[in-house]
Amino acid sequence: MSTFVLVPGFWLGAWAWEEVAGPLRADGHTVHPVTLPGLAERAGEAEPIGLAEHIAALADLLVREDLWEVVLVAHSGACAPAGGIADRMPERIRRVVYLDSGPMIDGGSLYDLWQPDHRAAADAAVVDGRLPMPSWADLAADGASVEGLDEAALARIRERATPHPAGAYRDRLRLTGASAALPQALVTCSFPLAQVQAMITAGHPWFAGLDGPNWELRELPTGHWPMFSRPADTAAVLAELAAL
Repeated sequence: MSTFVLVPGFWLGAWAWEEVAGPLRADGHTVHPVTLPGLAERAGEAEPIGLAEHIAALADLLVREDLWEVVLVAHSGACAPAGGIADRMPERIRRVVYLDSGPMIDGGSLYDLWQPDHRAAADAAVVDGRLPMPSWADLAADGASVEGLDEAALARIRERATPHPAGAYRDRLRLTGASAALPQALVTCSFPLAQVQAMITAGHPWFAGLDGPNWELRELPTGHWPMFSRPADTAAVLAELAAL
């Protein structure tokens, strides 16, 4: 059996993993869904909160719970803190799984990946150092597909979402390369696996090395939030990757 640490993307907390954690635990796995500082039940924590604080929270969890051989799952924007902790504590990580996400490069930030109009809209929307969740239409326009989510699911996510600390996506991730040899995986959801493979072939800097022997690529066709749209299948693909 495996030990999973599940890190949600923007605006979400540990609650987002409820329907994924259930099947994994039923199969005997140990599961630690994460709420990062400044989000969900931690929304009252004071600024400044940035990428360093998010990485530190993951480090605290690994040490506090004495976790080893961890399957670290990063959804969406959680790629930055997950990449940071894998680089800082690789000896505790068995595999890193990027769920509709991808690895960060040294010196990169999530902010770098956004188009100029997206950055400008986000900058204008920030209140007290935090970015509220945009409308579903705006998210879809920026590539975050809502495929597989019915109106009830959209309403539930919207109701529980909390503004995201801006420092967490503006800060640059510094890597030593210590995690480069770890087994890693990418599960595509809202964009085809063929698209990822084409970017690998083209030498896209954000996808360099994904064809290496320590990488596994999987496809789970759905929207950007598979933990809500296909939770059982998400649990199944995570368990499959953990067993490799």
